[in-house]
Amino acid sequence: MKLVTFEMDGRMGSGALHPDGGIVDLTDLGGVLELLTNAEARMAAERRLADPAVKRLTQGLRLRAPLTPRAFICIGLNYMDHVKESSARVPARPVVFAKCPNALAGPDDVITWHADVTQQVDWEAELGVVIGQRCYRVAKAEALRYVGGYTCVNDLSARDIQLTDSAGQYTLGKTLDGFCPIGPCLVTADEIPDPQNLTIRCLVNDEVRQHSNTREMIFGVADLIAHLSRFMTLMPGDLIATGTPPGVGMGMKPPVWLRDGDRVAVEIEGIGALTNTCRVL
Repeated sequence: MKLVTFEMDGRMGSGALHPDGGIVDLTDLGGVLELLTNAEARMAAERRLADPAVKRLTQGLRLRAPLTPRAFICIGLNYMDHVKESSARVPARPVVFAKCPNALAGPDDVITWHADVTQQVDWEAELGVVIGQRCYRVAKAEALRYVGGYTCVNDLSARDIQLTDSAGQYTLGKTLDGFCPIGPCLVTADEIPDPQNLTIRCLVNDEVRQHSNTREMIFGVADLIAHLSRFMTLMPGDLIATGTPPGVGMGMKPPVWLRDGDRVAVEIEGIGALTNTCRVL
């Protein structure tokens, strides 16, 4: 299923995208996270989605971030060519950092920042992994069993804060308000049996800037879950942003940054397109 959170007539609801268009309302069965983790709710949702007579919502609604993650866990330098364009060393272990909840944004949200805070905002298309069950010290061979679903992530980054500030503000440069758009939906793990074979792209104003495949990850999804769960308990709703492929603005010569009015789209095979517009204040 492709699960969504939507707003309609002033209320928030949960649902699933219907193969023939529109959204099947599942709000009475629980939110997206409950539909991921509660077997009874999940089966009821699947039955409703398969019902040929089910009513579909098609107008007057707006998609929101499919869920509010409990934790935002991010991986840096996880594609070899991105390591090269960043003039960085190849990591021996996953590079881990975090974003804060204020960074959450959804499909079609306008992402704003103040020009006196940053002038070097960069795009980063990433596969997002949402944990579906409690996970601690799991083996790589078992790790994918703990995935609830997948989504698109744009790990927006203020490079002048992240990299050139004298205090080395890596996290601060990654967690401005709205700097973690996710969506447009959350695809349940059964629909993506192999997360290491997905085309991933980023377009800025319809121009392709990133184009790769998740097979190019240095540390795959199973590696990341096994590694992270050695140090922390991963819980349902935790989001892992798995790193970005080459083609970021920082790596261009000369560097190119997002500008007022730019429209950024992250596209991942089997999930869809996450699109946001930029606004400089």
